[in-house]
Amino acid sequence: MVHINLMNESFFAKILKDLNVAGELIRARQEEKQGLLDEFGAESKRFFFGKISEKALASSVKKTNIELQRLDKQIREAQASSRGAGDRALKLVSAQAPVGFRATLSGISGGKKTKAKKRKSVKGKKKTAKKKR
Repeated sequence: MVHINLMNESFFAKILKDLNVAGELIRARQEEKQGLLDEFGAESKRFFFGKISEKALASSVKKTNIELQRLDKQIREAQASSRGAGDRALKLVSAQAPVGFRATLSGISGGKKTKAKKRKSVKGKKKTAKKKR
């Protein structure tokens, strides 16, 4: 009886879960960043209308910038995490190249995996572009 290699579904599910977690984290940090920007916008309006001092606004600017940098760092880290998970998923899925089988009167034939030919690279030679005529 012929068997085909199946993809490791539990590993693939784990990768998808990692991607989902990273996406949710990015979205949560973006919402937190938007809330911070809205809050600072309100502070700026309060300063414009004379409700708070310039010193209070300067303090708010410093605090807001630190928070924005922290959120941006977390977003970048989550993006890197999702990029890695995506690469793992792509590698797992790409390894599932179809193996050709044919049903014949005498049974099933095929099942040979053919590897792609590797190109030999010549060291020390530069590739030259062809001139257009």
